[in-house]
Amino acid sequence: MSPRDPSTRGPVPVGTMPDGSPILEARLEGDGLGVAILSLGAVLRRLDFQGRPMVLGRDDPHDYVARTPQCGAIVGRFANRIAGGRFSLDGTAYQLPRNEAGRAHLHGGAEGFSRRNWTFTEVGPRSVTLAYRAEDGEEGYPGALGVACTYAITGPGTLRITLTATTDKPTVVNLTNHSYFNLTLPPDGVPASTIDDHVIAIAAESYLPVDEGLIPTGEVAPVAGTRFDLRRPTRIGTHAFDHAFVVGRETIAEPRPVARVTAAGSDVTLTVLATAPAVQLYDGAQLARAGLGYAARSALCLEPEAYPDAPNHPGFPSAVLCPGETYRQIIAYRFTTETAR
Repeated sequence: MSPRDPSTRGPVPVGTMPDGSPILEARLEGDGLGVAILSLGAVLRRLDFQGRPMVLGRDDPHDYVARTPQCGAIVGRFANRIAGGRFSLDGTAYQLPRNEAGRAHLHGGAEGFSRRNWTFTEVGPRSVTLAYRAEDGEEGYPGALGVACTYAITGPGTLRITLTATTDKPTVVNLTNHSYFNLTLPPDGVPASTIDDHVIAIAAESYLPVDEGLIPTGEVAPVAGTRFDLRRPTRIGTHAFDHAFVVGRETIAEPRPVARVTAAGSDVTLTVLATAPAVQLYDGAQLARAGLGYAARSALCLEPEAYPDAPNHPGFPSAVLCPGETYRQIIAYRFTTETAR
């Protein structure tokens, strides 16, 4: 991360939204991590471990307004896809924007949480909390939703993200962080290679098959005997991935390890821990389309979340949130080096 006056406290302006409101940035340091977070999209703009970048991040914060494919953002109200942008809840049908090729609703819509300016509510040297209120009807969803996101350095090489939400009407909620990881990034953070030589393990005995539009078919299929069997460390190679892996049937209270990533040419291991019942592995195949100088497959995403298209599959774990309940999801990124494993 670029230097900053050590006497600077609190979020500082780094750009402006189209409406003129400031985009603020806060930074956290400690336990081998350097972290930068934007108010825009609650974006994890920088995540450095032992001085080395681990995620894609843009120097120009205005790139996050319209150009980046949710790099580092908190996505919602419903992460991943909803078929046709349609679902029914308590007998009422809802139509959401079909912002993916006119056929599906993706990551909360074209103006989802990733492109909203959040508010910093708490700021400390090792943790920050941001909040956003989505009004009833925003992007077609029912209910006013109050969302909070806390980023906290909680131990050596560990960044913990806690996501909570409450609503005044029954609604659907599925939040996640959408960081793009590459463990071999050079100091400037611009990928020099693809993630083909990354090695991944995901603790999942099942996955969700998808149709040609990447919408789950409703089947929960065993990974055994398929290319989706990543229970043992597996080189990604040229395999295409944009699939949800099933790591549980419900959200649990405390995060457990769900994925582990290493890479040829790096001594760093990334362990992803989460409370959600699924984790989406995306290979970054569409990164080149953003026009930001990234090559296809130059970074990967691991997105802990509810099952994609859950509102349209009664057999999937429910993603419905009702008044009086609190949605809660915890994600942790833990980095270690070869000597510390």
